[in-house]
Amino acid sequence: MNLKLLLIGCLSTAFCFSQNRKETKRYTLDVSQYYGSVLLHNPDISHLITNHPGGIILGYNRKTYGDEEWQQLYNYPDTGFSFVYQNMNNSTLGENFGLYAHYNFYFFKRNLQFRLGQGIAYNTNPFDKNENFRNNAYGSHFLSSTYLMLNYNKENIFKGLGLKAGISLIHYSNANVTAPNTSTNTMALNVGLTYDLDGGEEMEYIRTEKLKVSEPIKLNLAFRSGINESDVVDSGQYAFYIFSAYADKRFTRRSALQLGTDVYFSNFLKELIRYQSVAFPEYGVQPDDDYKRVGVFLGHELFINKMSVIAQLGYYVYYPFDFEGKVYNRIGLKRYFSDKVYGAITLKSHGAKAEAVEFGVGIRL
Repeated sequence: MNLKLLLIGCLSTAFCFSQNRKETKRYTLDVSQYYGSVLLHNPDISHLITNHPGGIILGYNRKTYGDEEWQQLYNYPDTGFSFVYQNMNNSTLGENFGLYAHYNFYFFKRNLQFRLGQGIAYNTNPFDKNENFRNNAYGSHFLSSTYLMLNYNKENIFKGLGLKAGISLIHYSNANVTAPNTSTNTMALNVGLTYDLDGGEEMEYIRTEKLKVSEPIKLNLAFRSGINESDVVDSGQYAFYIFSAYADKRFTRRSALQLGTDVYFSNFLKELIRYQSVAFPEYGVQPDDDYKRVGVFLGHELFINKMSVIAQLGYYVYYPFDFEGKVYNRIGLKRYFSDKVYGAITLKSHGAKAEAVEFGVGIRL
């Protein structure tokens, strides 16, 4: 599961902390306990929702003060790393241990904090067709994981100590790298403490004039690849290849709109077509049906430092084999290595049903 380790590596490179001023190196710690419920996003996991999961979230945060323009644009967010432990309180599901890179964004005079974390988790009791066949949520030990926190956050109440409380959403999935992969989403209430390692010393935020961005329409060429498996257990993991071309127009320092096309060569569909043609003749699938797909999409790119967040909604215009419907979506991260060259990690899915984690490279001309 080295793909998951690469995910953390890519995220970690995003946190390019400024070295311009020694006094801006300020760090905080936080710890929260949470307790909640697994959401029934898919009826196939109803047999697994038997108790309330709980756990702890530990965070290590680096404050920003506006040394770089992006920090001012996003109201001086924190960058950091976190650890999440979750006991599913269900012997079939086991326990999850996760490591994440995260951002903390602030609103309402910095009293409201929104955290977005992405990383990898280890599950202690994944699916096994002989020993644990009931666990259709987690098909592997290593899982990709995303968590969100929305908290009332009051720092430095007494000598660097503060409080935070709110709600969290924690998602675990292996993105169909192996089957099964029904995944889980936990909604929880959390409460915890924060501690400023500098004892709550106040520091001044830098504010400079924000320049407008004016760019012509840019052409992007991208290539994505990875491995995945259909929902048929033990059907095998296969490589896929995606070629994309799209135009984007950046209309603010933060945002750009995208319009383009994807061509998919998903080899797992070859095996799924062959399987369905033999096992389910009533479906009318022929073994020589074309596995390729072509889609068009509309997207948005949110620029954050050298990172950006992309979200795309697409529709297949060439769709000879019916797999999960004609509408698809993609969300993920891009990391610019220069003004033109970037890498990307994205999740391609159909609604809430993941198809693959895509690792890509591209050029913006």
